[in-house]
Amino acid sequence: MLYTAFFFGLISSFHCIGMCGPIAMMLPVDRNNPTKKTTQIITYHLGRLMAYATIGLIFGLVGKGFFLAGMQQKLSIFIGVAMIAIILIPEKVFAKYNFSKPIFVLISKIKTTLGSQFKNKSYKSLFTIGLLNGFLPCGMVYVALFGAIAMQSAGLGVLYMILFGLGTVPMMSSVVYLNSFLTKSIRNKIQKVIPYVAVIIGILFILRGLGLGIPYVSPANMSLFVQEQPNCH
Repeated sequence: MLYTAFFFGLISSFHCIGMCGPIAMMLPVDRNNPTKKTTQIITYHLGRLMAYATIGLIFGLVGKGFFLAGMQQKLSIFIGVAMIAIILIPEKVFAKYNFSKPIFVLISKIKTTLGSQFKNKSYKSLFTIGLLNGFLPCGMVYVALFGAIAMQSAGLGVLYMILFGLGTVPMMSSVVYLNSFLTKSIRNKIQKVIPYVAVIIGILFILRGLGLGIPYVSPANMSLFVQEQPNCH
């Protein structure tokens, strides 16, 4: 299921253009030195990947707990349903409950610190911008985190989120070089595809949890993740 991470990151990066694109456009990079500009952009992305890896580690550990408890198949089904629900349920329904209120103060501090970093053109500032950017609330990241939980180990949770982040790199880098290479009309059309991709990934997680014996898609119960009992012949 790791392959879904990069693909989802690639598709959801069109959503990122609207959410994080302004941050990328404002990066304090050297506009007159192409080589330095490239290394600065890479530094920014490394910061984002570090943030994704960190939250992937946390949620991967959560997934490992479910795995050790023997609940990995049920968890995979639940996560698939949750992914689809997040896409299908109107955003205003979630907004009504204000799930982000408990961490509102933390988010405000992240945004304040993020804003101050744009005054400095150092590599440290660019890395910090990427790092803080990665921790900002994002619906697509939330969906990816469900995938990280389903990976049943901390290491795979980290890898899943890194692959998701790498999928967003091409588009987010293009925004820095060509601020207006995609019209609003084209972006809107592409963003309409994102929910369908998320639903497909959700269905894949459900199929995996069902253990239907379909190679690579829905392996049988005993081969779903790892062999529970070693062969000692």
